[in-house]
Formats: sequence, C-alpha cells, structure tokens
Amino acid sequence: MTLHPALAPLVNHLLASGAKARHLSDQLAPAQLILVESDAWLTVAQSARALDFRWVAVWADDLRADNTVPATFAVNACFEKGGAYLVARTTLTSDHPVLASHTSIYAGADRPERHVHDLLGMVFEGHPDQRRWCRHQAWNDNEFPLRRDVPAAGTPPERTPADHQYNFLLAQGSGVYEIPVGPVHAGIIEPGHFRFQAVGETVLRLEERLAYTHKGIEKIAQGRDAAGLARLAGRVSGDSTVAHTWAACQAMERATRLELPERAQFLRALLCERERVANHLGDVGAMLNDVGFAFGAMQFSRLREIWQRMSGDVFGHRFMMDCIVPGGVARDLEQRFEASLQVQTDAMREQVKRLMTIINDLPSVTDRVRGAGILKPEHAKALGCLGYVGRASGHSVDVRRDAPYAPYDRLEVKVPLHHYGDVNARARVRLEEMAESFELMESLLDDLPAGDCGVPWKAPLAEAEGLGLIEGWRGEILTYVRFGADARVACFFPRDPSWTTWPALELLIHDNIVPDFPVCNKSVNGSYSGADL
Repeated sequence: MTLHPALAPLVNHLLASGAKARHLSDQLAPAQLILVESDAWLTVAQSARALDFRWVAVWADDLRADNTVPATFAVNACFEKGGAYLVARTTLTSDHPVLASHTSIYAGADRPERHVHDLLGMVFEGHPDQRRWCRHQAWNDNEFPLRRDVPAAGTPPERTPADHQYNFLLAQGSGVYEIPVGPVHAGIIEPGHFRFQAVGETVLRLEERLAYTHKGIEKIAQGRDAAGLARLAGRVSGDSTVAHTWAACQAMERATRLELPERAQFLRALLCERERVANHLGDVGAMLNDVGFAFGAMQFSRLREIWQRMSGDVFGHRFMMDCIVPGGVARDLEQRFEASLQVQTDAMREQVKRLMTIINDLPSVTDRVRGAGILKPEHAKALGCLGYVGRASGHSVDVRRDAPYAPYDRLEVKVPLHHYGDVNARARVRLEEMAESFELMESLLDDLPAGDCGVPWKAPLAEAEGLGLIEGWRGEILTYVRFGADARVACFFPRDPSWTTWPALELLIHDNIVPDFPVCNKSVNGSYSGADL
C-alpha cells in the first residue's frame, strides 16, 4: 500500500525521530498504522499538530485472550489530514499503564481520554481533569470494567451511590446564580445534566455531565459473532442505526478482505442517505419548535413521518434498523418500490423548498436564529467538530468526498460550507445536505446495479482487525473491530461524531440568553447514547 502524500511528512518524521517507530503499511487499510514507543506518545500528537492534522479518536484494547496472564494493552490514536488517516499505536502493561495526555495539544481529546481511563485504567499524565466521566459511582476506584478479568455485569452494589459529589466548575461574582437542568428531562430524550452559571438571562458558563446512558457497549460486544456485532452497532445510537451498522460491517469486512457486490454498496448508501434526510427533517422542525413557530414544526414533523413510513414499507423498518448485515443488506430493493422512492424524493424536495420560502420570510424566526449560538471557527477546529456543526463553522470534513468508499467513489458529493457558526448556519447546512442527498439518491436509483445484494460471511483470521469510516448524518463515524483466535469479536470501538460536538455546545452558548438554550442545543443535537458507550 502506497503511503498517502498527506501522511508522508508525519510518518517520515516519526520514523526519524528516535521514537523507535515502525510503519506497518496496510494492516488497518485505508488508514496507515504506525507503532511507537510509549514514551513517544506526546511526540506523536505534537508532530501531528505542527503539521495541522485533525485528532480523530483514542481507544484502548485489553489484548489478553483470558485472565490467567497479566494485562497488556494496545492504545490507539487516530489522526486525519486531507482524507488520509494515520493510526498510532503503542502497548502498555498493567503494572505501569501510563501515557502522556494529548489534551493539552488537542482539546477534543479531553473526554475520550477520560473514557479510556475510566474503563481500562489508563493514566494520562498531564490531563487537566481527573474527574470520572463515564463510570459515575457504579464501580469502585480500582475496578475497570473493560478489563478482561471484570465480568460484564460487574459486581454492583445493591444500590449505586448518588453522584452528588461531582465538582462542577463555578463562575463567581456579584449577581451570578446557578441553574441545574436534568439529568432527567421533561421530554422523552435521554438523561444528561447541564449546569448553567448566569447573570440575569446571560449564560456565563455551561458544563455538561453525560454518561447516564452508559450501556457497556464495548464490553458486551466481546465474544459476539459478526451478525451479533452488527445488531449491537445498530443500537449504539438509534437515530444513526444505519450509519453505525455500516461502519461496523465495513470494519469487519475490511478485516476479512470481504468484497461486496456493487448492488449491496448502492443499497447501503441509499439507506444512509434516507437516514440523513429523516434526521435533518426532524431537526429543522425541532429548531422551529424551539423558537415558537408551531406551523413549521408541525410541517417538518409531518414530512419526516411520511418519509419514515416509506422507509418502513420498502425496507421493513421505519428507522431501517438491522437492514445492513455483514456481507451486504438484509433484504433487496423490490423493483416495484424503485419508482415510489423516486417520486417521494422529488415530492419531498419541492415541499421543503415551499416551506422554506415561507419560513425565510418571517422576521420572528430569523431574529431568533441569526447570531444565536455562535461557534467560532477556531473553536470548531480545536475540538475537531464534525458534520453540520463543523461545516457551519468553516470546517469541511466529509468522508464521502475526502476518503470516498463504495459507492461514493463513483459519485460527486457536494459538501455545503458556511462560516457564521450560528444556529442559522447549522440549519442551512442541514437544508443543503438534504438537497444534496436528494440528488445522490436519484443517482443511486438511476444507476442501481443488478445482481446480488450480499455475499456469505467468511470467518476472519485470528487477530484480524479493521477500521470502518462512514459519513453518518451527524458526521464521520469511526469504528474499530478486532477478532480473537475464535473468530469472534475481541474488541469493538465506535466513535460517534457527538464526542466532538457535545463540548462545542458548552462554548457556543456563552453570552447567549438562557431562553435560547433549547434552540442552540437542538442545532447541535448531540447523541447522548452515541457518546455514552
């Protein structure tokens, strides 16, 4: 595998840096893999930052096949530039599981490193925040639930202690007061705690406390077969069930070098674009609801319902859950539905245009969204924000275009880009992404290949591993899968785009009024479940 030109400066620097780095070409294709000594971990991040690489993710893996030997861990960090990905890997032992933190160089590494520490006991030296992130009080200080010697059910107390001693950061001064919101909300959304510091109606600080929906995804993935992992991946974040399942299947298929029929790839893309449109329709309606425009909220909710009912009729599930399986798709697209999907796409395009003509003519709407919740481009870059959040703040990252995978490698994907970074810009990106999805779906249906919609799964070799990279509706999803000697899953790590956008909400709400928080929050719409593995 030829070294991507965008990666060459970083790889060559690390190979020559004295870090005892070793370059492995295609073990995690399409990413390049480089092995480094643990004491060079900080050098990797410093070099990547100097060359303007984006920090993508960190994850760790207990390499033991059983509990009879001391633990050895592989720690991975992924970086990206120009659509090229580099995974740096180092190994640690349980007697000294210490690495330098990347958070001082990449702000977006903050919560992911805390996640790894909580679940596996890695110590990231120099990390500015030592508070628990995802364990809350369900485990004691010396129990790390993702290690092999801890059962999936753990050893929970009869009643988990309340997490009342979490030290939220405080803003102090004359007139400053605190507003606690959650973790249980008035609606049907998942739990999450928001702690506001405000003066009058102006927000000075917001801090989030998430992980109330921690599900043990990485733990309960271990020992599953490929089909079982695909089903689990589809439940990482229910509104992204297609994209997460595709990313997991892509990682497994790359690990086994499994080639899919063209028809299966086209159908997967069709499912993913329908998921994108459904969620953007819902989000635009929800944002209109949060500024008090009930007509717009109801109309977009109506359109989303119509869209999802068609998905249920054609693919057997409103959210298209479990439609993607290892080796292809669970059911073929019947010819009688092809015309129906085309007709609906055309009709939806026109109805969205007509609604936006009405909405754009209403000062009562535009006054609430323009200039609200501004995420500065430099903040979006520092956090590595993805999807509509990043693109609304001047950062255009889209895997479909930048690192194209089948069938997008045969399509032209136009990626909208705005620079104002406010609620209005995030809404505009959604609307323009829908318009592009309509075009892509028409192309997919017009050029849909004949043939099979899947191939039989084949057992992976021992220790086979793969990396999935899919552009979901919130942005880039990275998924890592490693198989054990028994051809079952040994490690599964899905990185939802919400890891990058939840911290952005804390920044963009500064100096906004408290009543604007709902629309600012919805304009970001991070997934609680996607970040609470």
